[in-house]
Amino acid sequence: MNPTLFRVILPVSDINRAAAFYETLLGVKGMRVTPGRHYFDCGGTILACFDPNADGDGYAPTPLSEWLYFAVDDIEATLAACRKAGAAFETGDVHGEPAGQIVRRPWRERSFYVIDPFGNKLCFVDRATVFTGS
Repeated sequence: MNPTLFRVILPVSDINRAAAFYETLLGVKGMRVTPGRHYFDCGGTILACFDPNADGDGYAPTPLSEWLYFAVDDIEATLAACRKAGAAFETGDVHGEPAGQIVRRPWRERSFYVIDPFGNKLCFVDRATVFTGS
């Protein structure tokens, strides 16, 4: 068996705001699938912004408790897109290093951390420095 990760659900409380935020951040338009789902193709894995109330499911979304990591080709442009989109910049330390600025981590990745408008924690990593454990 060789499973492939094809979709990640990202809980949001306002699907229209989420679509606009992630369109600015990711630089792709995405596609509205249902009244409460907006999909973005992230290299073959779908980032599915999901607003349960807009889909009629009747419950409040809960932000992800762990970081969601994206590999990007131009980390500086991604940092600028985060600023333009209105991401909240993490001000503390992550892994003993400043979170809200591009830093080379101890395992050699260049990355920065932000929070989306819905409380989801995001990390952007320079694709050329991605560490997969090997």
